[in-house]
Amino acid sequence: MSANVLQHLKNRRTIYALGRDVKLGNEELVSLIQNSIKQAPSSFNSQTSRAVVLLGKHQDRLWEIAKETLKAIVPADAYPATEAKLSGFQAAYGTVLFYEDQDVVGDLQKKFALYADNFPIWSEHSTGMAQLAVWTALAEHDIGASLQHYNPLIDDKVKAEWNIPSSWKLRAQMPFGSIVSPAGEKEYMNDEERFRVFA
Repeated sequence: MSANVLQHLKNRRTIYALGRDVKLGNEELVSLIQNSIKQAPSSFNSQTSRAVVLLGKHQDRLWEIAKETLKAIVPADAYPATEAKLSGFQAAYGTVLFYEDQDVVGDLQKKFALYADNFPIWSEHSTGMAQLAVWTALAEHDIGASLQHYNPLIDDKVKAEWNIPSSWKLRAQMPFGSIVSPAGEKEYMNDEERFRVFA
């Protein structure tokens, strides 16, 4: 692995304090996100990953949906903290919604019955790699991000709001924007506890 690639991976951190002072234009941002996902690997080159990029009023609407949904189920005394957290994500420049197309997964299960049980697992691998690819590419341009999981709570409202195909399964939300406050130091567990090498 080149020093540059490793440095980009190190720069990819969870950033919660995000703003809208992004230097890239919308076309550049969308192209960066699309190309990152296109280059991410998938089993059998199945390309199961899908994405919806929300900017401007659509970014705001997503997190309003999250607020409406959470307000209905979070205890009243705990909701202000939840709302503040969601407002932080809403303050970001945009959000990428990561989906996996279940029609493609189902077709693969039929076509390759021997591996049928594995395709949903491999689909999860694909979305994880797509998320890392986008996150790292954004970090390379000094754009911060975090990975959120308000699915499946928001799925139906989001699907209706943006006419998402019924076969697309929401896996994660990635708010992104300018870095208002950087991440703190990252701690790592001992290599001896995590890795084994036999040579």
